[in-house]
Amino acid sequence: MTDLTRQPAHVQLRALDRREISSRELLDLHLDRIDASTINAVITRDDDAARQAAHTSDERRARGEASGVLDGLPITIKDSFETAGLRTTSGSQELADHIPDQDADAVARLRHQGAVIMGKTNTPAYCQDLHTDNALFGSTLNPHDPARTVGGSSGGPAAAVAAHLTPADLGSDLAGSLRLPAHYCGVYGLRPTHGLVPARGHVPRPPGWLTSSDMVTPGPLARHPRDLDLLLAALTTPAPAEGTPWRVDLPTVGNGIEQLSIAIWADDPSCPVDHETAQVLAALEETLTAAGALVRHTPGPVGFTDSTRLFEQLLHATATATTNDETAAAELAATRQLQDDDTSPRATFLRHRTQTHRNWLRANEDRARLRSDWQRFFREHDVLVTPAAPTPAIPAGSRTLTVDGQERSFFDQAGWANLTSHIGLPSLVVPVTTTTQGLPIGIQIIGRPYADRVLLAVADGLASSLPHASE
Repeated sequence: MTDLTRQPAHVQLRALDRREISSRELLDLHLDRIDASTINAVITRDDDAARQAAHTSDERRARGEASGVLDGLPITIKDSFETAGLRTTSGSQELADHIPDQDADAVARLRHQGAVIMGKTNTPAYCQDLHTDNALFGSTLNPHDPARTVGGSSGGPAAAVAAHLTPADLGSDLAGSLRLPAHYCGVYGLRPTHGLVPARGHVPRPPGWLTSSDMVTPGPLARHPRDLDLLLAALTTPAPAEGTPWRVDLPTVGNGIEQLSIAIWADDPSCPVDHETAQVLAALEETLTAAGALVRHTPGPVGFTDSTRLFEQLLHATATATTNDETAAAELAATRQLQDDDTSPRATFLRHRTQTHRNWLRANEDRARLRSDWQRFFREHDVLVTPAAPTPAIPAGSRTLTVDGQERSFFDQAGWANLTSHIGLPSLVVPVTTTTQGLPIGIQIIGRPYADRVLLAVADGLASSLPHASE
């Protein structure tokens, strides 16, 4: 029999539906892979509970009562999402013994659709780094090259999917922290339209909070766009406890990518890409044109620098919600000591952290205007293709980014992803190829609000012509 753990999720589900394998057997195959793995991606397990869930799924299927689009599929969950009865630390020593009694809303939706949760995947402490490393569990290694980073903060999820330890994972994205690891590890990663998938139960905010950041978005990672489509269906279907009367019906493409107008924003002086990444974008343009799509170059629907500046202001503002009173007072006092002409990164950081409500309201108005600019752009184009990041995976632990020999800001890694992080547009990372050193290179596809399935259809159309993408 073909090793099902190496197959994408939709193939595994088909095998379950055809009774070619039981959920319990499929789970055990994945647990064996996790046992043998050395990349430190899955860091908390409860095998007994997972086997019981798989057994229950098998019983449902035997009675002809299989329910949910993921029924019986073993998956993992990023350790920032609370899971009832299963330790959730968000990579922090302070939460080393935290066992929630309630699932995060997104986790509850996956369970409601039959997913079997077999473990939690690694993340930097409180999801606050572009490397996945913490004092509690250590570093997660890139399956393609252990000397390279997996990115962060959804590095454990991306690495686990890439190493075939799990067919899919639930990650989260605030500042590119789902899409950057997907790019570095060579898997598909979708940041859905903001608001489609609830973030209650994601840490941070602290356990027990009902609200979350106005930018954090839960999203799936997998090895095929059809898998993401199934996970998106599960994640946008409310669980019974939510008491929600509505259902989401997201549009898709009717006649394939040959009917689409596709814009390409291949480079920008504010966040340049390396030579290999530029070559990938050029080759992709040829592939899309050969498929019949109308492809046009664009300087971008918004100014890169202005968009980034606004993103950073809003990011630092939302991060202050749980700051304790003593720290907040110290930051305010430090801000008052700044000179008016101080434009250093520290000064900018402090001003954003202590901005007035009036300033935030004006920044939020600027965000609305940016959304309008994007909406006008998508009246003429169906999707926009950009680099996923300036380079393939950088060295593990590095605090610098080098692009064709030029040193750039460490945070430029997520620059292309953060074009949409504060706007809330659906954004999909698609693995395209690998370098001669075997490092993945992906692209990002962006669409109008609620065009999530359009992005997946474009990626699915590309899969047959991009060998790396169809693995």
